Amino acid sequence: MTILEPLLIFQLALLGIGTGFLAGLLGIGGGMLMVPFITIILSRQGVAPDLAVKMAIATSMATIIFTSVSSVRAHHKRGAVRWDIVRRLAPGIVIGSIIGSMGVFALLKGSYLAIFFGLFVSFSATQMFLNKKPKPTRQMPGTGGQLAAGGFIGFLSGLVGAGGGFISVPFMTWCNVAIHNAVATSAALGFPIAVANVAGYVVSGLTVQNLPPASFGYIWLPGLVVIALCSVFTAPMGARAAHALPVDRLKRVFASILYALAAYMFYKGLTT
Repeated sequence: MTILEPLLIFQLALLGIGTGFLAGLLGIGGGMLMVPFITIILSRQGVAPDLAVKMAIATSMATIIFTSVSSVRAHHKRGAVRWDIVRRLAPGIVIGSIIGSMGVFALLKGSYLAIFFGLFVSFSATQMFLNKKPKPTRQMPGTGGQLAAGGFIGFLSGLVGAGGGFISVPFMTWCNVAIHNAVATSAALGFPIAVANVAGYVVSGLTVQNLPPASFGYIWLPGLVVIALCSVFTAPMGARAAHALPVDRLKRVFASILYALAAYMFYKGLTT
C-alpha cells in the first residue's frame, strides 16, 4: 500500500479542511463525514472492507482530539462554553467511551458497525430537519442524570467514531441550553470522548492481523496526521462562523449530505 502519495495527501487534506470547519460550526467532531470517506480511501488502498470500517471509525475519533482543542479555544474566548455541564458529563463520557471502544467495538464485525453507523447518521439527520423546540420549563438533569447521559454519549460515540455532538447538542438544547452554548460545550466534550475512545481503539487493535503499514492499533496514522494538521486551522473559522451564520439553515443542508453518507454505509454494511 502506498502510504503518502500526492493524491492521497490531497484527499485527506480536503477532508480535514471540511471536517475541521464543521467541527467549529456545528459542535461536531466531523466523524459523520470522516468515517464514510476514510472507509472509501482505505478500501481503495487494499484494506479489507471489514477492517476498513473499523479503522475509519478509530482514525476519525483520533482526529477529534485535535479539532476539539482548536474549536473549544475559539468558543471559550467568546464565553460560550458551559464548563459546569462539561464537569458533570465528562466522568460518564470517559466510562462509556472505554466500554464502547475497548469492549463492544472490538467484538462487533465491521459490517455491523457500518449498518449501525448508517442508522445513527440517519437519525441525526432527521433530528436536524425536524428541529423540534423543547418545553420552556425543561432543565438539565441533576448530577446523576448527567453522569448517565455522559455514559450513553461516550458509549455511542465509541461505536460510530463521532465526537458526540450529534447526541450532546440535541440533548442540551432539549434541556433549554441555548444553541450556541450547546455547540460550544459539545466541542469541549469532544476532548474526553476522543482521548478515552482512542485509548480503547489502540489497546483493542494491537493484536489484530493484516493492519496496513503505519497503523497504531486500529488507528491509521497517515490519515490522522494529514487530517488533523488541516482541521486545526479551519475549526476556529467554523467556531467564529457559528456566531454569525444561520446555523439552523446550515444544519438542514448538512442533514441532506448525511443521508447520502448513511446510504453509502448501509451499502458497505450489507455487502461486506
